[in-house]
Amino acid sequence: MSSDREPDLSSQKMAHPKVSWPKWLKPDPYALILLSVVVTASILPCRGNIAIGFEWLTKVAIFLLFFLHGAKLSREALLGGIGAWRLHSLVLMSTFGLFPALGLLVSTLPNSMVSPTVKMGFLFLTILPSTVQSSIAFTSMARGNVAAAVCTASLSNMLGVFITPLLAGLLMRSELQSGGGDLLGVMQSIILTLLAPFLIGHFSRPLIGRWIDRNKAILSKLDRGAILLVVYTAFSAAVVDGIWQRVSGLDIATILLLSALVLSVVLFLTRKTAHVAGLAKADEITLVMCGSKKSLASGVPMAAALFAPAQVGVIILPLMIFHQMQLIVCAIIARNYGDRTETVVEDAEMLSEAGR
Repeated sequence: MSSDREPDLSSQKMAHPKVSWPKWLKPDPYALILLSVVVTASILPCRGNIAIGFEWLTKVAIFLLFFLHGAKLSREALLGGIGAWRLHSLVLMSTFGLFPALGLLVSTLPNSMVSPTVKMGFLFLTILPSTVQSSIAFTSMARGNVAAAVCTASLSNMLGVFITPLLAGLLMRSELQSGGGDLLGVMQSIILTLLAPFLIGHFSRPLIGRWIDRNKAILSKLDRGAILLVVYTAFSAAVVDGIWQRVSGLDIATILLLSALVLSVVLFLTRKTAHVAGLAKADEITLVMCGSKKSLASGVPMAAALFAPAQVGVIILPLMIFHQMQLIVCAIIARNYGDRTETVVEDAEMLSEAGR
């Protein structure tokens, strides 16, 4: 953005205006760090005993991630907007109904159009829960129902611990690391790896909740650092297994195109659903902002827990691309919603003044 200060007219030198990208076009810094981790793993993957050590660290990181997710989940946040049950139902239908239906539709496309590798990663992307932080932030920016956004985003993440693995077991049996499509074995692994630490963390909240709330910034860095560790370990195993021989530039372009199409369809249908259901504008914004997201923070550790190490890098590639795209597109939409709402408020105030 240009400086707001007046130019110094006394200066004989003409200063060139500082040009910068609009905020909504700037890439997410964390996405750039993730990309650098992928590049590092592609050039210097861990191998042998070092890889085994990283896999154990990854297991510890996943336990810690879901422990923190459970500990950070406030029952007050869930109850604060629980009255908007119709809105929550529509968000969950989009997250765990509409998205997976689109993922299944993509999986039916011929292999000549979309490679099986891309289909697998894209299907996993569509069964993930919604984000928490970005959903709430964009709802606030767009002047939507923030209390309901906090509730529905938290509820989506909590239910995702159960629903995502279940959908993975039903829709992706052949790819799961238990082998042979043993759904019982998969569910046992999920309970021990994901659900147990989540529940331990949540039930520990009365004891550690205040400490968790006071140290959100530090815990957020720890949370993101754990995800980077999982990504590096996953892509290292994938590189050793030959991911870049299986994933081409055309596959990357296909992921970008599919991400744009799926995101466009979801944004259009959530907005249209809000109109048909007669939702207030604030609730419409919440449905659009919360019902169109997929969580990178939950998706990466879930993939590492559900799939074999060599598969995880391929599985999360569409998620990493979709994550950045949803941030850029929803930032633009949230800004437009916010500007439009501000104009309506100003017009109402002017009419009120005129009527006095």
